Amino acid sequence: QVDAVESGGGMVQAGGSLRLSCVPAGRPFSTVMGWFRQAPGKDHEFVAAIWWRTGHTAYGESVKGRFTISRDDAMYLQMNALEPEDTAVYYCNTVGVVGGAYVGFGSWGQGTQVTVSS
Repeated sequence: QVDAVESGGGMVQAGGSLRLSCVPAGRPFSTVMGWFRQAPGKDHEFVAAIWWRTGHTAYGESVKGRFTISRDDAMYLQMNALEPEDTAVYYCNTVGVVGGAYVGFGSWGQGTQVTVSS
């Protein structure tokens, strides 16, 4: 059973934009929700988090200034100035902190593929 369903991925050229969406599946969103991504052969990488009640946000270093996380009843990730290095499957998940790092605590869904060509 997954906690959320992602959508909005696609293929774009470098410099382009995409907007990802995440909706809850069967249970409400947790206090802190976020986006992670996984490139082939790599671990899940933290992208962005949002504190649901306050709207406070946090970003991974590689996306600061380019990506924006937001929420209403769903959660979104606006991705601008995309780079080939952003190519990955993007997932939304509950966010926790382990050893000072943001990690996904819930079940991983199918994600949505983002492919950026040079």
